[in-house]
Amino acid sequence: MLLKPDPTFYPSAKAAMEAPPEKLAYVAMLNATGDGRPDALAVVDVDPESNAYCRVVGQVEMPGAGDELHHFGWNACSAALCPYAPHPHIERRYLIVPGLRSSRIHVIDTKPDPREPHIVKVIEPEEMIRRAGYSRPHTTHCGPDGIYMSALGSPSGDGPGGVFVLDHYTFDVLGQWEVDRGSQYFAYDFWWHLGHDVMVTSEWATPNMIEGGLDPQLLLDGKFGHQLHFWDLRRRKHLQSVDLGSEQQLVLELRPAHNPTKTHGFVGVVVSLKDLSSSIWAWHRDNGAWEVKKVIEIPAEPADPELLPEMLKGFKAVPPLLTDIDLSLDDRFLYASCWGTGELRQYDVSDPFNPRLSGSVRIGGIARRAPHPRNPSASLNGGPQMVEVSRDGRRVYFTNSLYRTWDDQFYPDGINGWLVKADAGPNGGIAIDSKFLLEFSDRRPHQVRLQGGDASSDSYCYP
Repeated sequence: MLLKPDPTFYPSAKAAMEAPPEKLAYVAMLNATGDGRPDALAVVDVDPESNAYCRVVGQVEMPGAGDELHHFGWNACSAALCPYAPHPHIERRYLIVPGLRSSRIHVIDTKPDPREPHIVKVIEPEEMIRRAGYSRPHTTHCGPDGIYMSALGSPSGDGPGGVFVLDHYTFDVLGQWEVDRGSQYFAYDFWWHLGHDVMVTSEWATPNMIEGGLDPQLLLDGKFGHQLHFWDLRRRKHLQSVDLGSEQQLVLELRPAHNPTKTHGFVGVVVSLKDLSSSIWAWHRDNGAWEVKKVIEIPAEPADPELLPEMLKGFKAVPPLLTDIDLSLDDRFLYASCWGTGELRQYDVSDPFNPRLSGSVRIGGIARRAPHPRNPSASLNGGPQMVEVSRDGRRVYFTNSLYRTWDDQFYPDGINGWLVKADAGPNGGIAIDSKFLLEFSDRRPHQVRLQGGDASSDSYCYP
């Protein structure tokens, strides 16, 4: 325990933007070869002054195979500086890394040498099931009072999914977070407005609906998640559901405003059954009730059926497949990963209800296979998927693997993993860094976390 707060904790997003640039990135890597080897966590040098820039400088092999490492996060962050936080002197030290398929949770210590992290604890699925009643942990967030994790379903692979909490110090599973879940059944992402005691959750599906791959019939029947849920964060009770409509399938990533005085945020929808478009919606509170408005629509792109996987040939088009979004700490720029078309979009959301497209880059894509500028003659597969923005908003990192069985459906020739960086201008505009292309030979990269924090790891209690 520290005698004073961790220096990587910041009272406000504005203060965090003034932090020193990150020098390391941690990347979850999936082994999809079927050879029985485990997944791993890579340590990547992202310091442009280093001789090892854009290289893997450390690696942690998981103790068991078949984890499908997913959305990991820090044990503690700037939320510990909230006025009611009982843990102000904890430190940002451990990465909490869930295995989405195995239901194992790995606690990885990044000290004393952040280039040589090591596993200090593995929470087996039996403990999570016994204490919380959930399986398939998905997303990790550091809260003021504990480590929060979402889970997709029950031990049987059905629903409901939800949120559970780990102790900050022992990493023991404390139990299910919900006291009253109301109508909520599907789970996926969760975030909060700490200044307003509100949690927001989104929907994907139950494990049994997704683990064998995307079932086109379930999709066409509108059976995947299409609602947002709003909760009383302190009382842990469901307040309101907002349905985006059953044609809006897969309501996934949530990005609330970082400024705690604000009550708006953004959520991405993967696909519309009407026209294969993707969309981004803004939520806000109006006279005590929560409302959601579509503010961005990204259309599908016509394509030669010969270039498309089997499930898309009949449509003669590539859907954007918006699989991740990220919001800069100043709440000005929103990034959208179009995994299908191979485009990373940047929007100026200074006015959250009237976004303006301010930048775009292309790499990979189902039909385009756009190359990286470092090697313009080599086509790349996969597309922008998990995206992470540096605290100062000037660097945007992204990877190209979504989920093993879904990867194989949309990119049937296999995903050759890569990590790419784009540079962002202070007033908008993005360009791919021609010197930064890290290709992974036999593993697929997913979530990225930056040393000291990033745009989607911390939440703040002061404006």
